[in-house]
Amino acid sequence: MDQVPNRQILDDITGALNWWREAGVDFDFLDAPRQWIVPADEQDENGERLPPRRRPPVEVEAPPPMPTRIDPALLPADLPAFRDWWLRESLLDDSGPAGRIAPRGEAGAALMIVVETPEPQDRDDLLTGPQGKLLDAMLGAFGTRREDVYIASALPRHDPLPDWRGAESRGLGDALVRHVNLVSPERLVVLGGNVLSLIGHELPQRAAVLRQFQHEGHVIPLLAGWGLAALMQQPRAKASFWNAWLEWTKSETDTRN
Repeated sequence: MDQVPNRQILDDITGALNWWREAGVDFDFLDAPRQWIVPADEQDENGERLPPRRRPPVEVEAPPPMPTRIDPALLPADLPAFRDWWLRESLLDDSGPAGRIAPRGEAGAALMIVVETPEPQDRDDLLTGPQGKLLDAMLGAFGTRREDVYIASALPRHDPLPDWRGAESRGLGDALVRHVNLVSPERLVVLGGNVLSLIGHELPQRAAVLRQFQHEGHVIPLLAGWGLAALMQQPRAKASFWNAWLEWTKSETDTRN
């Protein structure tokens, strides 16, 4: 027995379609494109689309690994180039060039002073805060002034908690050695035991110790002491460093005479 069509449903569907046509919607759109005509090479014998072919993997050559340590062979060979390199070399730390402080002074200075890091206040010059005031007082007692001394830091920016092992693994010790060789001072003062360890010496157990800087054919008298922050907190350490300075400079004067 044939079923009588439901005219009500047909009328409802027809009415809905007519309503959309009158509203201007007479096409069906898809967001994703659809290929209606299948190319012949993608059909089977019945004209149906073949399953997609698996493409062979494309071998992509991996980029060379980024260096993690400064290559001593690539260090600058003159002092102006070293200063520029100091401000832009990415391997010095992970924070980029912003905030780095350049060394100050001239090659061949009578005295080169190396501290651990710049002070928090430093923006354009090294040691512009309390540590710098202490250093200026020390230089006055030494009979010299900041303008006649080459001043540098072992790290390029202020760091309240430096990773000295990381600095050594990056090759900052090699960079410091090259820096001293390029300046070639008559005497070298290192303030901070961590700086001393970067150039291959043990940490000082006293407020001041005498050493020699010997690298790449250079032999430079070296006086090592505690960092400026420690000297500020230990008046006796300042006195011990002063006595070591007098002994150091006196022995050199006696040698010349």
